[in-house]
Amino acid sequence: MSFLRYNLTRLHARLDEQIRTELKRRVPDSFRLLRLKRLRLQVKDRLHAMVRQPQAI
Repeated sequence: MSFLRYNLTRLHARLDEQIRTELKRRVPDSFRLLRLKRLRLQVKDRLHAMVRQPQAI
């Protein structure tokens, strides 16, 4: 696994955890949740784009 893909995977996991933590709050911050979810989606899209690209040898 490339270093960039590893970092993106870790970032996605951290964002996922932050979203879960925010949802557990008594009054979740909807704007923070929206920002976190958008960022998580961007990371996911970037990871999928990397998978679709042919690997250079």
